[in-house]
Amino acid sequence: MSEIKINSQGEVKLFDSDNSNYIGLKAPATVGSNETFILPDADGSANNALKTDGSGNLGFVDVTTLVTQGIDWQSSIKVGNFTAVSSEGYFINTTSGAITATLPASPSAGAIVAFKDYAATFATNNLTIGRNSSNIQGAATDSLLSTNRASVVLVYVDATKGWLYVQESNVSNLGPQYISASGGTETTSGDYKIHTFNSTGTFTVSSLGNAAGGGSAVSYAVVAGGGAGAVPDSGGGSGGGAGGYRESKVSGDPYTAAPPAASGGLTVAVQAYPVTIGAGAATNPRGSGSKGAGASGSNTVFSSITSAGGGGGHHDNVGAAGGSGGGNGYGAPSTGGAGNTPPVSPSQGNSGGGYVSGNGAGGGGGATQAGQNGGAAGVTTGGYGGQGAQSSINGSATYRSGGGGGSSNGTGGAGGDGGGGPATDGSGSTGTSGTANTGGGGGGTYSSGGGARTGGGGGSGTVIIRYKYQN
Repeated sequence: MSEIKINSQGEVKLFDSDNSNYIGLKAPATVGSNETFILPDADGSANNALKTDGSGNLGFVDVTTLVTQGIDWQSSIKVGNFTAVSSEGYFINTTSGAITATLPASPSAGAIVAFKDYAATFATNNLTIGRNSSNIQGAATDSLLSTNRASVVLVYVDATKGWLYVQESNVSNLGPQYISASGGTETTSGDYKIHTFNSTGTFTVSSLGNAAGGGSAVSYAVVAGGGAGAVPDSGGGSGGGAGGYRESKVSGDPYTAAPPAASGGLTVAVQAYPVTIGAGAATNPRGSGSKGAGASGSNTVFSSITSAGGGGGHHDNVGAAGGSGGGNGYGAPSTGGAGNTPPVSPSQGNSGGGYVSGNGAGGGGGATQAGQNGGAAGVTTGGYGGQGAQSSINGSATYRSGGGGGSSNGTGGAGGDGGGGPATDGSGSTGTSGTANTGGGGGGTYSSGGGARTGGGGGSGTVIIRYKYQN
């Protein structure tokens, strides 16, 4: 039997268990045209009601989306970005991708709009409610709906509060969320919070941001400890290499990053991240007629990011490799110690300077420039330390990871901008150490075979972490 026909407004009666009462279904007295209603294939949620799509297909709907006075729910399902019209409600299907619903421009008090997740996909592909120059809930930020089956109704109140939510169903977080964290020395710059670690500690993330609140990635600068300058038994001692410099900037952050910076920052989770600050190499004291290569600096580590300690300068040979390489000592030809060791991209540093002629030794490499060769500008000139990297990640433009200068019996090489220590000339006995928490390399020392001499130590490293914490 393919169908049952009941003529003349007949009735289908469904009796109760003792056949004393029944529920009946029958057609109205007059029907203008044939109509077939197709039942849904599954039950709805609690308190759902049956609705028709206008073609006889019945389905369940959340009644809270249907009872708001003054809203005309649109039958056309939205599948792409659109601008809402006051007094209209929209079923939104984000199955194929995230959608932005832009609120009406220049709304008047009492304007009302509504949105409903049509396919239970807001958790996978979010709905962004674009504010269109008006505040939402008193804030100049868009809203994000990221919960399946979410439905909301917004009414425009005034210029101060803008659009307010008057109904919310299956909604988790409407407004922007921001990263919240602790650790180090905390400062702010505009809408961004900055954590500076000048000693070993822990960066603890307690909550994450959403797309409207800047996301869950942080910008960072990780600077290792610098290498020490060298002391020869005679002639110029080279400068220490700067500690490796690694930086990555989150998109949209307005600060000015250093030229070698990567993009995207580091995505964090709710957890504790140990921060290890690399020490600069110790000063390099030598007695009368003795010599010694400078030690290398120590690594600095934040999460998966490691910057290598700067290479120590050498007294009569090639400087050590490191984040930036140490310079070559007096009498050691060729280029200085290799930088960017171990290799990372973008590069964390440059090579040290070599030896050319005379008594001048090479300068240590810096974050953005190799150390200068000793004797390159004259036989009595030490090489300057390589330039460091300038970044305003901490709120002000600052150089870090400059190389130490190479020494000479004439003019000692200057340290590179970024904490590099200058070297001694023929009359000096102690090279200047790199500046603390810059990763600067230590300056080399000149020796003529008599008296105590000391090569400058490296500057310690630092870690700076930055993220958006408000609008």
